[in-house]
Amino acid sequence: MSRAAATTDTNAFIAVIPARYGASRLPGKPLLDIGGAPMVAHVWRRACESSASRVVVATDDARIREALAPWGAEVVMTRADHPSGTDRLAEVAERLGLADEAVLVNVQGDEPLIPPGLIDQVAARLFDDPVASIATLAEPIADVESLFNPNVVKVVRAHSGRALYFSRAPVPWDREAWDREALATRPARLEGDAWLRHIGLYAYRAGFLSDYRRWPPSPLEQREQLEQLRALHHGHAIQVALASEPNPAGVDTLEDLERVRALLGTIKRGG
Repeated sequence: MSRAAATTDTNAFIAVIPARYGASRLPGKPLLDIGGAPMVAHVWRRACESSASRVVVATDDARIREALAPWGAEVVMTRADHPSGTDRLAEVAERLGLADEAVLVNVQGDEPLIPPGLIDQVAARLFDDPVASIATLAEPIADVESLFNPNVVKVVRAHSGRALYFSRAPVPWDREAWDREALATRPARLEGDAWLRHIGLYAYRAGFLSDYRRWPPSPLEQREQLEQLRALHHGHAIQVALASEPNPAGVDTLEDLERVRALLGTIKRGG
């Protein structure tokens, strides 16, 4: 298939929702019921409320495709052995025959509360920087517990907005304030917005995804277990914007599922 642009609109983008059935903590997570609809259907509806010119669910399991059929969602079947959602996106870009400059936004399949405005924002950030290969979002960290939590990924960015580094460590390190004694009695809250939590919402250029899937994991990526470090290792720019609105947490546990069920009502099939 020849690589052709998906649309004539230079700011058009495609939202892609990777949905893997075999999640380790919650097997079958995309199909968990929320208000009478599978979770992935809620994510799909949110993505359809964004400015995306096309919304695609990428899955390796026919059960997810069948569950989405009543909603009329476009589904692309992908291989089952992808090590990450980014690799799955790369296969989608190839299958759709997208031009190198086409933009795809990776919308996590376990975030049924994601604001459509954030999907638009991350795409716009990539269009604003024609040199960047990736755009993503961040928000200020207000509490010390989150700053020191290795499950909360931190990002440091330059004045231009481009990422300097991502880490599970509390970066930047405040050398003057955080000695051993101060850490023992550190306050619960942080002042200012010197520390940023990375939000895992990405916009990519299709040409970058084609290159990415050929690269082996980088040493820093393997140490931190953060795949975006592979892009920095190869010299690709990542734009980081401050999220324009709060991004509710996704579903990783049964407790998360119950929280989302309490917040979301029923979903009407179709249209």
